[in-house]
Amino acid sequence: MSIIAITGTPGVGKTTIVKSLSDANFTIISVKDLAKQYGCEGDFDEATQSMDIDIHRLAEQFETDALGDTIVDGHLSHLLDVDAIIILRCNPTLLKERLAKRGYSEQKITANVEWEMIAGTWSEIIEFELDQPILELDTTNCEPEELCEVITHWINDGYSQQSTHARIDWLAE
Repeated sequence: MSIIAITGTPGVGKTTIVKSLSDANFTIISVKDLAKQYGCEGDFDEATQSMDIDIHRLAEQFETDALGDTIVDGHLSHLLDVDAIIILRCNPTLLKERLAKRGYSEQKITANVEWEMIAGTWSEIIEFELDQPILELDTTNCEPEELCEVITHWINDGYSQQSTHARIDWLAE
């Protein structure tokens, strides 16, 4: 049994990839659903136009014993008790377009694009000294099926290709 986080900035393709992986015998659950289930939802944040989640309380309460092979979808999923982490990344120019199509405010688009540019998820992984196996993938020019194949191979191969730091550097381009 494995619990795998699929994380990354909003708009990088997490939910699209997770939907494709649902056919691979994984139970899929979102951080939002877990927050609801464990009573860890906060107030609606007008600035970000999203529901706050007390991720630290959720991490304390999240029980994995009854779960089989599960993928946790969400940009905070790497902060839960998981066996491995998959970080999806996307070129900030394309990410900005995707978020604009979703109708995000200019403030929310800018915040998320900046988070992606500075590899914010990696910053949290380093800050919290997370040591699970990590696979980082660039979704910019890849089809979901191709990424699912890479992910499935990585999982079936025992998380063989581990990253210890961000290899994708948008600021160097």
